[in-house]
Amino acid sequence: MRLTRIPPAFVLFFLSPMIGELLSGSAPPVEFFNPFGLVILPALYGSGALLIRELSLRWGKRWPTILVLGLAYGVVEEGLMVKSFFDPNWMDLGLLGVYGRWMGVNWIWSVSLMVYHATVSIAIPIMLVELIYPHQRDQPWLARRGRVGLSALLVAVVAFGYFALTTYRPPFLHYLFAIFTTIGLSCIGRHLPTQFKSKQFRSAWKPFWIGTLGLGGMTAFFLCSWALPAWGLPPLLTFLALAIGSTTFILLVLRASGGGTWDDKGRFALAAGALSFFILLAPLSENDPSRLDNPAGMTVVALLTLVALVLLRWHIHRRETVKLSAS
Repeated sequence: MRLTRIPPAFVLFFLSPMIGELLSGSAPPVEFFNPFGLVILPALYGSGALLIRELSLRWGKRWPTILVLGLAYGVVEEGLMVKSFFDPNWMDLGLLGVYGRWMGVNWIWSVSLMVYHATVSIAIPIMLVELIYPHQRDQPWLARRGRVGLSALLVAVVAFGYFALTTYRPPFLHYLFAIFTTIGLSCIGRHLPTQFKSKQFRSAWKPFWIGTLGLGGMTAFFLCSWALPAWGLPPLLTFLALAIGSTTFILLVLRASGGGTWDDKGRFALAAGALSFFILLAPLSENDPSRLDNPAGMTVVALLTLVALVLLRWHIHRRETVKLSAS
């Protein structure tokens, strides 16, 4: 693949916002491909994804730490930068600006966005880029100067967002709570085991079923986040559904991966299955008359994503075939 000639850090820097904002429809092409979007979104998402990956490697950790640091990233973006955790009038909240709001915090929205960013904005882009660059999977992609520079860039874009994106200012104690939550999650991530292994060795699932798990998990997550509130389920039950559902999904992934013994086809299947939800959603989103923004081009984004995933799957298959032939 020609993409392998490009430094992996550069690919992740732009892939993270392309998945987290563009493919998801949060920032459709009209918003994403303008000077403001092309500067702010990679500076935010790309810096966060790269720093999380580099930290996990420096600590000798992997996916459990990446996921927990992804939760912390969700607090940084949504709690510290745009303040959507606290602002009842944040543009994307809809019903969740009222539903599940307690003591000045949009709890259902906050939990949903933390899980979303940990998986869609951080973990999936890292997994895909490591599948493109398998020989650099366990190597750092940034020198010390790069880590310092991206840290400064992330702080700058968060500060910019705090002061420039909205006039809303949360109470001091709420903001302090978000800061301590970020620090606490980072400390938890620092001390997690490298990976959680099953007590009893079991073979990994076939890629088809792993992909089905990815699609089903993402579908269930969005149903819990948006359908249950719309159906009038008590907020506490929705909160429990999100917590139990997320935990169950992680346990199923652990089982599906054979306790971490899966191969690249399995890893790809999980990521592609999860992204299939957004690929299928894109045409519906583009033709949704209730949207207040301009979703034109979302179908094209979905088709291009599908083509890219097919090419990556072919590349992984060819790589595995060559490896088997050589052994």
